[in-house]
Amino acid sequence: MLSQRYSGLNEEVLLRVLIREVFPGRIALVSSLGAESATLMHLVSLIDPSLPVIFLDTGKHFPETLAYRDKLVSHFGLRNFRDVTPNPKQLASFDPDGDLSQRDSNFCCHLRKVLPLEKALSGFDAWITGRKRLHGGQRDDLPLIEAADGKIKINPLASWSRERLKAYYTAHDLPRHPLTNLGYRSIGCAPCTRRTASADSPRDGRWAGQAKTECGIHIARENGKASRLPASTYDPTI
Repeated sequence: MLSQRYSGLNEEVLLRVLIREVFPGRIALVSSLGAESATLMHLVSLIDPSLPVIFLDTGKHFPETLAYRDKLVSHFGLRNFRDVTPNPKQLASFDPDGDLSQRDSNFCCHLRKVLPLEKALSGFDAWITGRKRLHGGQRDDLPLIEAADGKIKINPLASWSRERLKAYYTAHDLPRHPLTNLGYRSIGCAPCTRRTASADSPRDGRWAGQAKTECGIHIARENGKASRLPASTYDPTI
């Protein structure tokens, strides 16, 4: 298994092997452009700045997040950054007023994140995530490498602590998301993200007041397909 074979490698060496040798041309980084995202984008830029980097532009992000995206792409010299957007026909059908997040946040994430990412990853065998065990919840036992929905998912920072993240940012003078100075510790779409106290779990500000802790892109799907939409309207090729 890949996990056993590469478990002893540090993050940069692991990524270098997987990007250049194991999955050349068939692996992408998926970034949320959140509070901790600069870490992986920096690591990837050291190995291959032309690696595809996928960002789910849901249409609901904070303006600060979009500005941060542009800053990091330029700062790290990323040459294959991909903004992935929801299907406009599906949004017109199921969220014409743009308020679906307030009525059904699971379905909103499905339309704006799960389905677009499924399409964006269709040509890849593996993808890199920034998930960490320190986030808690379903991430407590996060493996370094896992198989999910017919692809290999790599979580190179799974074991990193808050202290290590902070030290990495300082050591490499990485740009910080502007909202972190305003009390946002985990940053997603604006309608569903709140400030949190420093003692709270890092992701407590996501979907505040709901039992929801994940948007759905990391939840296994039946037959590997995200087909929550009615069959008559769901067309992943659009």
